[in-house]
Amino acid sequence: MDMLQRTISIIIVLLIIVFGAIWLRGNGQNGTVTVSPSPSAAVTITATATASANPLIEVTLPHADSLVTSPLTVTGQARGTWFFEGQFPIRLVDATGKEIARGTAQAKGEWMTEEFVPFEGTLTFSKPSTTTGSLIAQKDNPSGLPQNDQSISIPVRFQ
Repeated sequence: MDMLQRTISIIIVLLIIVFGAIWLRGNGQNGTVTVSPSPSAAVTITATATASANPLIEVTLPHADSLVTSPLTVTGQARGTWFFEGQFPIRLVDATGKEIARGTAQAKGEWMTEEFVPFEGTLTFSKPSTTTGSLIAQKDNPSGLPQNDQSISIPVRFQ
């Protein structure tokens, strides 16, 4: 049953990502979400700019489908446009969508650029009742305009 729940959770997350990308395309955003379910690969979100893909964020830890414990350190790199005031929100949700941790990822360099900037954030949480969940990294959107919203969801497992 655990393997079935895990498979269903992964399928649901991937469907959400695909439908989100379709929605972004239909609302004037050229967003293509690419998620690698390989446990050893970074998870990347890209936006298509003209003919070439232009990655916006790459989460290097945790990997997709990783076993995570508290405190969870989140690392990677993102374009400076993903940050506001050198940070962006990160959240951890269980398989039901209930938020179990919220925090910020901090830029580890000059963020006022369109280039990649390393980031790191830590989330502390109590073990949830579900065995799976998702890490969500959100582009900071101080405007509050829905067309500026972007996020990446990475499936994780809880120990």
